[in-house]
Amino acid sequence: MTAGVSKVSPKNPGLSKQTQMGEYEKPEAAAAGLAHDYEFDPTHGYRLADLLQVGAPEEPPDYAAFWHERYKMALAVDPLSTLRDTGEDHGRWRIHDFSYVSTGGTEIRGWALLPRAGDVRRAFLIGHGYAGRSGPDFDWEFEDAALFFPCARGLGRSWNSSISSETRWHVLHDIQSRSRYVLGGCVEDVWVGATAVLGLLPQAGGHLGYIGSSFGGGIGAMAVGWDERIRRAHLSVPTFGNQPLRMTLPTTGSGASVQKFLKKHPKAAYVLKYYDAAVAARHVKIPVLCACALFDPSVAPAGQFAIYNALAGPKELLVLTAGHHDYPALGAEDAELRQKVYNFFADI
Repeated sequence: MTAGVSKVSPKNPGLSKQTQMGEYEKPEAAAAGLAHDYEFDPTHGYRLADLLQVGAPEEPPDYAAFWHERYKMALAVDPLSTLRDTGEDHGRWRIHDFSYVSTGGTEIRGWALLPRAGDVRRAFLIGHGYAGRSGPDFDWEFEDAALFFPCARGLGRSWNSSISSETRWHVLHDIQSRSRYVLGGCVEDVWVGATAVLGLLPQAGGHLGYIGSSFGGGIGAMAVGWDERIRRAHLSVPTFGNQPLRMTLPTTGSGASVQKFLKKHPKAAYVLKYYDAAVAARHVKIPVLCACALFDPSVAPAGQFAIYNALAGPKELLVLTAGHHDYPALGAEDAELRQKVYNFFADI
């Protein structure tokens, strides 16, 4: 078995139902039987019982101090946030352009959806995958909420001439510098984004949630543990979990670029110790809903589960058959996940 996992009997009760706040069905048979043409097995040989035992690496002694200092710096930023009504509607939503200035004077742009009718009581910051975002997601059906869709620095509307928008290069931007690595800036974009949202909608104070998938899930895991303004989070197929293990597992995603880079520049592994979403999860005390996949060619399942397993606060897990890959149960599982998300955020 791959390093980082303790073998668990297939008869372990965790295979049928578990979690501290809910239950799940096991889609293991479906994941094992998925057709694919990848040159590797996207389950990496892990069964659910194994995945539920994947741990997080030890954190550097100054890990918490490093992130506290960055959070303090981000809180001091005046985001100069703007919300411009585009005059366009889509179903229940009114579309707005959303922008703010993050750390280092980096301009972050995106969209916001405000309900066409009714008052706004709460707000959500919604992250995106490493493909970026070309528009807001109109499928969310939250009541009395405003939805904010910022693009992380260098991606989508937040294009920056100094940062490549190509995933394979973006993930390597300043990777040899602990203080300048682009993922740190993306985490700061979440914190300054929270300042921007609450400045525009002060009534959402105490009612702010975070939703992130893939890249946005990993960045979210690194962000929400330090920011008390974010009350709950949903992380779906989150990346950047257990970096040492992640670097050993074949992938088609951003991890492949980092793996290639580390072969030539192994000292950069030191920087990744500070950008490990599973290590960050140990500092997350707020309730978190995780959706983790058993089969995923882009984000190794073991890394996803490492994040969930390390979460220090109340947590709920929905096990997906696959991530970043089409499969017969995708529609049904997505519908189930959406309903769980609505129920999960009902209290904020």
